[in-house]
Amino acid sequence: MIFYHLGFDLNYLGWLHQNLNSDPGWLAARALILSTFLFTVGASFALAEVRGTPLKTQLARAAKILAAALLVTAGSWLAFPKSAIYFGTLHAIAVMSILLLAIPKGVWPACTLGVAMLLLGNGYADSHFDQPGLAWIGLMTHKPITEDYVPILPWFGACLIGYGLTCKIVQPQRFNALAQIKPKPRFLSWMGRHSLAIYLLHQPLLLGILIPLTRFLKS
Repeated sequence: MIFYHLGFDLNYLGWLHQNLNSDPGWLAARALILSTFLFTVGASFALAEVRGTPLKTQLARAAKILAAALLVTAGSWLAFPKSAIYFGTLHAIAVMSILLLAIPKGVWPACTLGVAMLLLGNGYADSHFDQPGLAWIGLMTHKPITEDYVPILPWFGACLIGYGLTCKIVQPQRFNALAQIKPKPRFLSWMGRHSLAIYLLHQPLLLGILIPLTRFLKS
């Protein structure tokens, strides 16, 4: 993700000259990164269920992510007023975190629904969904003008598949043993515990370095 956004920033500042919205390589990279993100969201929800995390804690987590999403909206509006982010990655994760509470439990219901959402979101579009108020659902005939767009369809499908497969793999009797595994190198564990902060801070840090450097080299 950080390297993808580094490429985006370099392109935005004129160091690169790529069309990120049509180039197959860039589109594939974005799809892979986003699929991994949302698969992990579903997997994390399954682990929270196995661990017995209280509903209050899950709702508080979703509220925290929603607050971060609103911060992204405000920041993007200042930086890109004509293409501000109104339903991007964090907005989608916040909504999906709530939707996961209502899905049918079990491996096959979740995975089947996930595959159906992927197929529907990628195979069907209707102009009725083109209005801004329905953009968060998906099924639009064209991508709206925004810097990050992650609608429920098809992307909730990746989240549901992550949830379903993790339910299959991580049974309650295995959880304590798996929880004792420490990832190596250790910085991976640190990044996992601070993923939201990394997501929010990496772009300001990158731009904070690249913008002055660009101006210096052009002066």
